[in-house]
Amino acid sequence: MAKQDGKHIIAINKEARAEYELLETYEAGIVLEGSEVKALRSKQTVSFKDSFVRIENGEAWLYNLYISPYRYATIKPPDPTRKRKLLLHKREILRLMGKVQERGYTIIPLSLYFKNNRVKVEIALARGKKLHDRREELRERDMRRQLEREIKEGKLKL
Repeated sequence: MAKQDGKHIIAINKEARAEYELLETYEAGIVLEGSEVKALRSKQTVSFKDSFVRIENGEAWLYNLYISPYRYATIKPPDPTRKRKLLLHKREILRLMGKVQERGYTIIPLSLYFKNNRVKVEIALARGKKLHDRREELRERDMRRQLEREIKEGKLKL
C-alpha cells in the first residue's frame, strides 16, 4: 500500500477506529511461516474481520487474522486463520493482561506492515463504543465539515 516513515503498510483495520475507542497502541512482531511472508510480499489478501488478541500463559496470540495462502508454495500452506504468536516485551504483556482483566477492555489489531524487512502488527488496547457514541461522532464530523464548507465559500467569517 503506502510507505510512511520506513514502514510499508500491508493492511489497515478500518473498522477498528469506528467501533472501538483506542486507549494505547503497541508495536508487536508476529511469528509467520515462510509462505505467509511470501503471500504478504506478493500483496495477497489480508483480512482483519473478527480478529483479536488474547493473552494465554504469558504469551500474546493473534486470532482470526486471515492471510490468503501463497499460491506458489511447494509445501502444504498453513491454515489462513490460524492463531499466530505475537512478540512483545514481558512488561507489555503483563500490562495488557492487567488491563484486559478489567471489564470492557479488549486488544485488537490495527494494521499489518513491514518494518526493516520484518512483519509487524500494530495492536491497541480498546474499549467498545456504544451506538450513541458513534452517532455523536458522526454528528460532530458532519458539523465540522459544514463549518469548513461555509468558511471556504465565504459565508461565515471568523
